Amino acid sequence: MIDAEMLQGFAAGDDAAFEEVVRRFSGPMFAVAMATLGNRELAADAVQQALVAAWRASASFSPDSELAPWLYTITRRCAIDVWRRDRRHRGSDLSAASGVVDTIPGPTYETVWEAWQVRLALDRLPAEEREVIRLHYLEGLTQTEIALSLDIPLGTVKSRAYRAHHHLQPLLAHLADVEIREGAG
Repeated sequence: MIDAEMLQGFAAGDDAAFEEVVRRFSGPMFAVAMATLGNRELAADAVQQALVAAWRASASFSPDSELAPWLYTITRRCAIDVWRRDRRHRGSDLSAASGVVDTIPGPTYETVWEAWQVRLALDRLPAEEREVIRLHYLEGLTQTEIALSLDIPLGTVKSRAYRAHHHLQPLLAHLADVEIREGAG
């Protein structure tokens, strides 16, 4: 979570606060840029521009606001600018390319933020638990297949999975709270 002191420092132009923003948000900002551009080099350029724009506009950021959506909006705008500039430099046919960025289905800011929250929570797990979760959810392996893959007993896989879920629950509880509030509204 971002603390109030860091947000105030960012809004005041503090270098250390900006470095923390870069550390925490450059990954999800890159995901937003990739969803918009579909090109790693262009996405990296867009994130770089977005970080510079955010730094320059930090005085206009209200520390009482959510930082992530503000940064993602800047990133998407920079990505669109990068796409337009790249299109011009490559001499693309404007009639064929017009409106492409608006039709790219990219993820919502909330989805990117939620995915980043899951990633941060997974990074806090012990390596053995994280590997079991990765193999199950990302590779689609069963617990028996995980046991064979890791060359460990099935009971060990089950206990690591149980502990991982137990550790993840409080780390991700805030996401369930958001879904409950949105469903009620």
